[in-house]
Amino acid sequence: MKNFFLGLALLMATVSVAQPSGGNSGTNSFSFIKYQKNFPRPSEAFAQKQDTLEKQFKAKGLVWPAKYMYIRSFKYDSELEVWVKNDLKDKFQLFKTYKVCALAGTLGPKRMEGDYQVPEGFYYINEFNPNSNYYLSLGINYPNASDRILSDSLRPGSAIYIHGSCVTVGCIPITDRQIGELYVLAAFSKSQGQDFIPVHIFPVRFDNEKSVNYLEKLTENNNRLKDFSERMENAFDYFEKYKQVPVILIKDNGQYIVNNAPPLRWYKMESAKEKRIIVPHRTRTITELATVVHEWPEFPGGGDAFLDYLKKLGKEVGEFLPKGMDKAFIKMEFIIDKDGVPVNFKVLNPPDNSIDLGEELIIRMEKMGTWKPAILNGKPVAKKMVQTIEVQK
Repeated sequence: MKNFFLGLALLMATVSVAQPSGGNSGTNSFSFIKYQKNFPRPSEAFAQKQDTLEKQFKAKGLVWPAKYMYIRSFKYDSELEVWVKNDLKDKFQLFKTYKVCALAGTLGPKRMEGDYQVPEGFYYINEFNPNSNYYLSLGINYPNASDRILSDSLRPGSAIYIHGSCVTVGCIPITDRQIGELYVLAAFSKSQGQDFIPVHIFPVRFDNEKSVNYLEKLTENNNRLKDFSERMENAFDYFEKYKQVPVILIKDNGQYIVNNAPPLRWYKMESAKEKRIIVPHRTRTITELATVVHEWPEFPGGGDAFLDYLKKLGKEVGEFLPKGMDKAFIKMEFIIDKDGVPVNFKVLNPPDNSIDLGEELIIRMEKMGTWKPAILNGKPVAKKMVQTIEVQK
């Protein structure tokens, strides 16, 4: 178990266990706020934001000011969430989601100075900067214990902030108005004793299917990044299940361990299914369907053009394959009506755990254009088609 002791500092950073210093009442508990008000920009932020924040808390049934605060940021989705609570045993409640207004680098952790990467991992606020070049800023403790093992030993990088002004070369920028709010919220939590305000930076929202598909495509040939992302997903899943910040430990190789993490689940895909807007499909009631014809329906451009279309289509929808599946042969049924319009699409063999693959195939195939219809006794007739499509990532 000695390899877990390296994570002690990180554990303190990620679990909201800081006890209020100086008690819950009296002047000492708000001395940090008094200190911040000595600076022009924080003083301006408190004057402009404190009253409206109190009203927003009241409207959401939250107790002002929040004693405990937790920040989650999602790089690909460009979002920053603020969660709050007032007692350790309480579950965190979402207060607000801010739009991250600029992004540098790509998905994956920061590993060296000058790589323009926004870090990914488990951090905490370690600095309140009242004189930032970007209005106000909150520093995070990059490099943490894991980063110091896995990043460039001489030049890992530093000076990572959440700040205003909507520009970045590796930080998390929001608007000046938003950083003013966030600065005030964090100052109140710190003033009540939360010395370690956790900031978890994820590559994607793991409950967003589009984001997960993008991440899986990015990591399919990179086992190291894939393993790192799965550790991040463990932490995301833990918080989603319990609404408590997970305990994060670090092995002696720098790898994160999420204590008591639930197994990686597809609950997010089911959630996406519930939220998905169902697109009306092109269906018709066809009373006469030819079983034998003199001329089969013809795709625009002919048979070779149809094969090229199917090959291209199979690659385009590969991102919708279920996790762990790189290829599938999907059998589609549809009807070419007597006016040449393809209708009544149906997936005959949908793969397990695939919510949107069949849906996406139908949506795209309905746009493939009007065919030359089947001919029987010199007249156009409706004809059923069954076509297998090779789908691959």
